[in-house]
Amino acid sequence: MVISLDLEGIAASSGSACTSGAVEASHVLSAIGLPDELARGCLRFTLGRETTEAEIHQVLDVLARIVARLRSASPLLRSRA
Repeated sequence: MVISLDLEGIAASSGSACTSGAVEASHVLSAIGLPDELARGCLRFTLGRETTEAEIHQVLDVLARIVARLRSASPLLRSRA
């Protein structure tokens, strides 16, 4: 997902900022009660003062296309839709 977003020109990371690049679930996300399976599957986007509503809508549109493509390619993900 992160690579697909990057190919669309959208910067995103997985997990929390303090565990960038780590394979294990973020201790921060675990501390707020997320199960490891969900914590390992989180995406992080950073918004700033200059982020526009149009940019947010663009990310949501691109994200929806990526999720649809991944679901159609994976029987496991199709069963969760």
